[in-house]
Amino acid sequence: MTLNIKYKELIDLANSNNLSVNDNGKVLKIDGTVNSPTIKDNLWQIYQKIDPNFKSNDVLLNVKSKVTDGGKVKVVTNESRLNIRQGPGTDQPIVGKAEKGAIITLISKTNDQWWLVRDNDGEEGYCYSHYLEPVN
Repeated sequence: MTLNIKYKELIDLANSNNLSVNDNGKVLKIDGTVNSPTIKDNLWQIYQKIDPNFKSNDVLLNVKSKVTDGGKVKVVTNESRLNIRQGPGTDQPIVGKAEKGAIITLISKTNDQWWLVRDNDGEEGYCYSHYLEPVN
């Protein structure tokens, strides 16, 4: 099965949001910026539905979202830095880290466990919400 067939639903959503889609036969790359964090979350949900444990390693989602919430959150880890992950889940690659006590931007609350954030270096990804606290 080709990647275009396997990931048709994912590709259709990416194309409808003007994202760059590149299929080299081994890896499907989706790049760009979407207008809403909901769209980014939907991309991840479609991907997870097709590949529940993200084990195929045949999709690279490099999608950022425009900040809609814009609120700030504080990293409240006990002793270490907080991992920022490519997707919502501990099985997702780490794309950055936020220092304990750092104030970062909340993009959206994806669900009760994973929030989409952007650190002060502009790195965007998902963090476990237990280690984030809203800042007034």
